[in-house]
Amino acid sequence: MKRRTLPVATALAATAALLLTACGGGDDTSNDSDKIAGADQGGSEESASPSADASDSVARPEVTLPKDVTNAFENWKAGDAAKDAVLADVTRRINATDAAITAGDPDSEAIKFYYKGEALIGAVEWVQGYKNDGKSITGKTRYFNPELKVVDKDTAALAYCSDESKAYDKDRKTNKADKTTVTKNSYVTYNSRVEKNEQGIWQTTSLLSERGNAKCAP
Repeated sequence: MKRRTLPVATALAATAALLLTACGGGDDTSNDSDKIAGADQGGSEESASPSADASDSVARPEVTLPKDVTNAFENWKAGDAAKDAVLADVTRRINATDAAITAGDPDSEAIKFYYKGEALIGAVEWVQGYKNDGKSITGKTRYFNPELKVVDKDTAALAYCSDESKAYDKDRKTNKADKTTVTKNSYVTYNSRVEKNEQGIWQTTSLLSERGNAKCAP
């Protein structure tokens, strides 16, 4: 099967569903829906995860993905330093989660670094679920169509899509990938809330995911 979707508490789902509405208004919200529609966009640019900026003095946990796991980020730049800082930390959070899954480490320091509150609890449970089931992940996941709304200097909402058509769960003992036919459920829609902590790190505080949503599925 395709990679499992992050479980989200009911309370978080209600919060995340309101994120973009609270951040934008009127016509801007409908335009955002149009932008995220469709899995493939012309003129896209793919990049690996960003390294820490030379001006970033924060001591970040080291995150390393195994060779058989790749995360690609398309158009993951806003052209604005403040917004790009948010996108960079969300990218690091995504990589930290996958690194914890592959390592079978629900107590990962990187997870605690990039998540907070209920989102942290959900992420730890997700990684623990993989470990309990004897599963890991393999393949390539493409993240695209990020839509960022900055609420204030310490709060933002981010919606984005993922294409998991080439990403799979795998058995940790046999290393066999659990491959299935690509369907609309190979595409995932995410809505997240991020908050900047005292260190200047943008931590994910709520996260809602949905498979097969028309906003991301082709």
